[in-house]
Amino acid sequence: MRLPPEVPAGRPGPAPAGGAPAPSTTTLAVLLIGPAGAGKTSVAQYWAGHRRVPTAHISLDDVREWVRSGFADPQSGWNDNSEAQYRLARRTCGFAARNFLANGISCILDDAVFPDRPAVGLGGWKRHVGPGLLPVVLLPGLEIVLERNAQRSGNRRLTDEEVARIHGRMAGWYGSGLPIIDNSQLDVEGTARVLDEVLARSIASPPQW
Repeated sequence: MRLPPEVPAGRPGPAPAGGAPAPSTTTLAVLLIGPAGAGKTSVAQYWAGHRRVPTAHISLDDVREWVRSGFADPQSGWNDNSEAQYRLARRTCGFAARNFLANGISCILDDAVFPDRPAVGLGGWKRHVGPGLLPVVLLPGLEIVLERNAQRSGNRRLTDEEVARIHGRMAGWYGSGLPIIDNSQLDVEGTARVLDEVLARSIASPPQW
């Protein structure tokens, strides 16, 4: 097995004659962005599991929760410790993504990246994974997000007030140039199909971010 290089993976090579390669058969690194309750994890798992090429799903929350003793739960109050654990989880996810990509395995990561914090958001992911990372925003309506969040349990379920605050901040992605999918009326399979369409356009014309 090849270890990831010291320099993160670069952008995908030029498309062959006849147009851009199909996202379903291309080795990709995708970052799925969205608020809690947007369906990121469900869509990422489905998308990764139905591709024609080997694909891994890397969940930031799963990696963050590897910390069992001393876990800093942001619901108990955001502090330096919880911020540090998020940073560590992102670096760990980035290393894993580079390792998969170096061995020909695509990956999709999911995270609630805020548009007003570029240094620790998109900028951080770009440093960890590489410039070839393709970000896509999943942003259904607030009512849908509240409904889905209510079905969650444990420390992943947030208060309605927190969900509304996060959703409002996510609206800042409009006008950013990143592709946005409103999956309010889409099931997981339908959202995954739209994601493939969006990625096909991103491969042909990578977003500037």
